[in-house]
Amino acid sequence: MSEANPDQTPSTGTAIHIKDLRKSFDGGKDFVLNGVNLEIPKGVVTCIIGFSGTGKSVLLKHILGLMKPTSGTVEILGNDLSGMNMDQLIKMRTRLGVLFQYAALFDDMSVMDNVIFPLREHRKELKLHDMEEIAKKKLAQVGLDPKHFHKLPSELSGGMRKRVGLARALALDPEIILYDEPTTGLDPILTEVVDDLIVETHKAHAGSTSVVISHDLFAAFRISDHIVMLDKGGVLLAGKPDEFLKSENELIKKFLSKGLKQG
Repeated sequence: MSEANPDQTPSTGTAIHIKDLRKSFDGGKDFVLNGVNLEIPKGVVTCIIGFSGTGKSVLLKHILGLMKPTSGTVEILGNDLSGMNMDQLIKMRTRLGVLFQYAALFDDMSVMDNVIFPLREHRKELKLHDMEEIAKKKLAQVGLDPKHFHKLPSELSGGMRKRVGLARALALDPEIILYDEPTTGLDPILTEVVDDLIVETHKAHAGSTSVVISHDLFAAFRISDHIVMLDKGGVLLAGKPDEFLKSENELIKKFLSKGLKQG
C-alpha cells in the first residue's frame, strides 16, 4: 500500500467512500456495522438516518478515524484512513469540521477561546490577533451577536452554544462538515433554526460537503440533497429524497410514516 497523502484530493465526485465496512466489539460474534458500502458525494448535504441502534454514531466515529474497522476501508477525500499514521490522521482531521451533539464546548473557556482552540493547535504560525479575527469572522457567519463573544458556555442558551460549536468547527475552513445529531434536545422552533443554519452554512462555503447524522426524517427531507438510511448495520437505501418517497420497502415506508407526520 502506498503511503497516504492527506493533501491529495482526487478530482472525483466522492467525498467519503466506505467499502464493506464491518465493526464488531466482541470479536466478531455481533457486528454493529455489517458490510456498509457507501459513497457520500462532494458538494452536497447528505443526511444519514435510521432508527436508534442502527450504527449511525459508530459510522461517524469511523469517518473521523476515532475507531478502526474490524474489516473494510474508509476513504476520506481519496485517502484510506487505514494507511495513515497518527500524524497523518491528525492532519486529515483538520480537513473535517465537527459539530458534536451537545456542542462539546470547553466550559472554562470563553466563546472566543473555544473558537480559537483549533487554530492554536493547528495554525501555530498565526499571531493571536489573526486568530481572534478569524474567530470573530466565523462567529459572525453563524449569526452570534458580538456581545456574547467573551461569555462562558454556561451563560449561553442551547441555540447559542450550537452556533459557537459550529463556528469552532468552521475555524480551519474544513472541506467536510459533520453534524452529530445537531437538533437533539431542542424544541421545534430551535430545531428549525439549526436546520436553517446548516443550509446557510453549506451555501456560504462553496464546494464544501455537509454530512448530518440524524434521527429526524422531517429535517432530512427539508435540508438534504442526498439521504442514506441505515438498518441492521448496513445501508438500506441511499439516494435523493424522491427515491425514498417512491420506495416500496416496508421498513422505509414505516419510517416515512412516522418521521414525516410533523410535516
